[in-house]
Amino acid sequence: MQQKISPFLWFNGCAEDAVNFYTSVFAEAKIGKTMRASKAGPGPEGSVLTIGFELFGRKFTAFNFPTDFKFTEAVSFVVDCKDQAEVDYYWDCLSEGGEPRDCGWIRDRFGVFWQITPTRLIELMTDSDPDVAARAATAMMTMQKIDIAALERAVQAG
Repeated sequence: MQQKISPFLWFNGCAEDAVNFYTSVFAEAKIGKTMRASKAGPGPEGSVLTIGFELFGRKFTAFNFPTDFKFTEAVSFVVDCKDQAEVDYYWDCLSEGGEPRDCGWIRDRFGVFWQITPTRLIELMTDSDPDVAARAATAMMTMQKIDIAALERAVQAG
């Protein structure tokens, strides 16, 4: 089935670098079709205008055109991590050259926002016991990179 809706990300002249980076970080990622500027433009002839890519089977398009537009936290991509090893891997890769934020958020070196979220965090924060959920939330709010063992200790301490 064709994906009807997909993210279109406007990069400030670094779309190709961003796509190469993302497809190196995520397993089984693919680079798709690349549209280049013609003699008529826009931009220098042969320069990348758009480049398609897939992460975990989801299609994205990167647009490459110098602008003052910036990504904000209003849109972010959540990476669901099965364990601490995945959290550590994605955190280390995506934060390199970027800016780690609180509660598992990162602004990567291209300005895109990511939430590196262990499945266990969501399980704890949606626990039917409101005290467990509260302890998990309180612990998470003290972290940048989410530490699953520390979450478990916080929940057990109650």
